[in-house]
Amino acid sequence: MQLILFRHGLAWEREEWKGNERDRPLTNKGVTRVRQAGKGLLAMDARPTHLFSSPLRRAQETADLLQRLFRPKPTLQLCEALQPAAPPKELLGLLRPLPATSLVLCVGHEPHLSRLAGLLLFGRSGAGLSLKKAGACSIEIDGTVRPGSGTLVWWLTAAQLRALG
Repeated sequence: MQLILFRHGLAWEREEWKGNERDRPLTNKGVTRVRQAGKGLLAMDARPTHLFSSPLRRAQETADLLQRLFRPKPTLQLCEALQPAAPPKELLGLLRPLPATSLVLCVGHEPHLSRLAGLLLFGRSGAGLSLKKAGACSIEIDGTVRPGSGTLVWWLTAAQLRALG
């Protein structure tokens, strides 16, 4: 299984947003950068079979933008296990039953995604990793999805993804 963890794009600052935190949207710049980063994923021949997103608006908007780029278009599923406060191990249970040939794209938040990457790569979630906004990493999982079962394929910033697209 190939797992791509993608951090949501640039959103309104908390101080500037007057609404509910869950509803904080992407900025225009964030939308543009997500589209450009998504084109970088396409250039690397990423064709997700599964697309999961945190239910928070900024992640969901990011996932919607990415979904539009792919053919065939993967079904977008909102996933509570990708919320910022969810334990990283929670997502492993969602991934385990998927076919080994799956390419899974998960859109979420920091530090949750980096903790998940650390758990898969090193068997522990506090590994000092960090994804930039609209940045992503790819982890290859050989066999059963469990802590320490992943191998890092790449870790790219939004600027690096944009340069590929």
